[in-house]
Amino acid sequence: MTTMTETAPAPTVTTADASVQLRLDGSWLTVCAAARLTPGRGVAVLLPDGRRQAALFLDRTGRLYAIDNRDPFSGAAVLSRGLVGSADGRPFVASPLLKQRFDLETGRCLDDDEAGVGVYEARVCA
Repeated sequence: MTTMTETAPAPTVTTADASVQLRLDGSWLTVCAAARLTPGRGVAVLLPDGRRQAALFLDRTGRLYAIDNRDPFSGAAVLSRGLVGSADGRPFVASPLLKQRFDLETGRCLDDDEAGVGVYEARVCA
């Protein structure tokens, strides 16, 4: 997991039988079928430790993003249910509870410089 740093361009989803993988502890973990992702909506996945969750997002251009699902302001695991948008060309998800926006590439909170969420390296594999 990366915390609020610049990342490489997000991968794009291209094939119907592809799977989504996250990089965890130095190895790639398959978390779901790419077909489960709907542009503009999030999907929550439970990570192997049984307590953490990642929120996966596919934007309308087919780019894939993965961040922590836990909203740092409320403590609830709800970011996967947030609204996806963009501000100044930056993709974000707005928390469904308190509406803070989190940059999907860096995890930085766009509404509070002191807050952010972790970002996962994600890829799509055929």
